[in-house]
Amino acid sequence: QVQLGDSGGGWVQPGGSLRLSCAASRSIFRIYTGGWYRQAPGKEREFVATISSGGSTNYADSVKGRFTISRDNANNTVYLQMNTLKPEDTAVYYCNAQYNNRLVNYDYWGQGTQVTVSS
Repeated sequence: QVQLGDSGGGWVQPGGSLRLSCAASRSIFRIYTGGWYRQAPGKEREFVATISSGGSTNYADSVKGRFTISRDNANNTVYLQMNTLKPEDTAVYYCNAQYNNRLVNYDYWGQGTQVTVSS
């Protein structure tokens, strides 16, 4: 089993920045894809960003150019740097770690961290 601890959320004014962290209980991000998803009140959970074991990144159109996902393998941590935050970024942000091949399918989630953007 793998535990993911996501943190770093909080309240920030529009235009501000936050950095979210996702710490894994084991050294997995060398082979797992790390990612962030978010869920706003009354909405379904949606994709934000992922980073593959090889370092390739992918972003939702709504956050491109404002958010950056990165990985620190030595500390088993994935980060999400969020800049130029907007009120519509308000949501609970969830860390995710996935590994899939034709034999196994591993999918782990953090407990979520609240991000609130308002004036």
